[in-house]
Amino acid sequence: MASRPDAGPPSSPWRQPRTVLWGAVGVATLGFLIALECAARHYGLPGPITNQAREVIFVPASGPLLYAGLALTMVVLTWRQRLIAACAAVGIDVVFFLVRWAAGSELEFGNGALWVILGCAVIAVTRRTGAERALLLKGVGLGLLLVAGHKTGDTWLLITSKTRPEVLDPYVATTDHALGNPSWLVGQFVEATGSFGSTFLHLVYGQLPLAAAIVGLYQLRHVADERRFPAHHLVRTFLVVGLVGPAIYMIFPVVGPVFAYGAEGGHWATANVWPDTLPSVGGPHPILFDGVTPRNCMPSLHTAWATTLFIHSRKGSRAMRFAGAFWLVATLTATLGFGYHYGADLLAGVVFALTIEAAMRSFARGWDRSAVQLVAYGTAVFTLLLVSYRFLSEPMAGHPWAFGPLLVLVTASVVLGYLRTTRQWDPKADPAPRPEPQSTEPQPELA
Repeated sequence: MASRPDAGPPSSPWRQPRTVLWGAVGVATLGFLIALECAARHYGLPGPITNQAREVIFVPASGPLLYAGLALTMVVLTWRQRLIAACAAVGIDVVFFLVRWAAGSELEFGNGALWVILGCAVIAVTRRTGAERALLLKGVGLGLLLVAGHKTGDTWLLITSKTRPEVLDPYVATTDHALGNPSWLVGQFVEATGSFGSTFLHLVYGQLPLAAAIVGLYQLRHVADERRFPAHHLVRTFLVVGLVGPAIYMIFPVVGPVFAYGAEGGHWATANVWPDTLPSVGGPHPILFDGVTPRNCMPSLHTAWATTLFIHSRKGSRAMRFAGAFWLVATLTATLGFGYHYGADLLAGVVFALTIEAAMRSFARGWDRSAVQLVAYGTAVFTLLLVSYRFLSEPMAGHPWAFGPLLVLVTASVVLGYLRTTRQWDPKADPAPRPEPQSTEPQPELA
């Protein structure tokens, strides 16, 4: 029997390198999680592996996130299998809910979703073979990585608070004078909206991973039919941003205006002036801070994630595009209005997001000169921003009309460079065939 012309032989040359690559990624991820687990244990706290394992039985920290992970896993399943998986997850959660209710424990859901994800992993190993096993394991890995990324972030934040006793908030606050002190302005605006505005923004800010999962599901909606994942999608960039970003926290530790200049900082704050009174300009220097508050401001990863979400929503439906724009605006408002970030953090977050997104797209499509130039330029601008915040904050605050627009223009140059380059990467639709002109000469009659 003749084989299909597009089916490669069992030992086609591309299968083995891809298998080795996925194996290397899996080993590296496991090693990274083990290293973070050991670091957390060093400080007497459970790490990401322990926290993930506890949620099999104990009350989960985030039920919606676990169900978002299950939804990502189910993209590789048929509709019948999805229905069975969803019913099993809900049924298990109902049992847990009743047991906790009878015991007077905290009522939370999500264990069922994790059980089903792990069950899919067992089925992949014991009941699937070849490409079907690999596809189901990729779905399981994607769902677990979304949840593990959140746990990993918590451990990273713990490490930053324990290993970086000094923070650089005075430098960033001084730089923010060149940008018009946006955190103070938006903070006053959020306070003026009262409890409704604060509650609404907290909801948007806290459910950003869930929004990313929804957009990711939209991009992965054809996986079950095509039996393969697309070369590039939102979840990959989302996870890489969360993996690389905390490393920058270690280089440039900042706690944010609500802690360094507000009531949340307690006696560690330099002054309790946020958001009503602007801090003084002059003589920035590192300040000691407590060993609990995360140094998680530079760059703003919420800004980076929201920017990535916005980018990937552009090719969706009108409702998806509107949701992406809404989540970006609401997230930027929340990060500033709650005093979690300075304006300078947001600029760095945008550049960071576009650079990571460009690198991930280049990894999927193949590197060429335009890809290398774009990623190199984004990296250079990001480095320049951090260096200028640290060593040029006073001159920038002293000449806001010059340096404020300059910071915005430099950031805009990365945005424009990304748009210009990626538009060249997108495949151009073939033009519709033009109809042939009809002849005006009389046609001979048929006998």
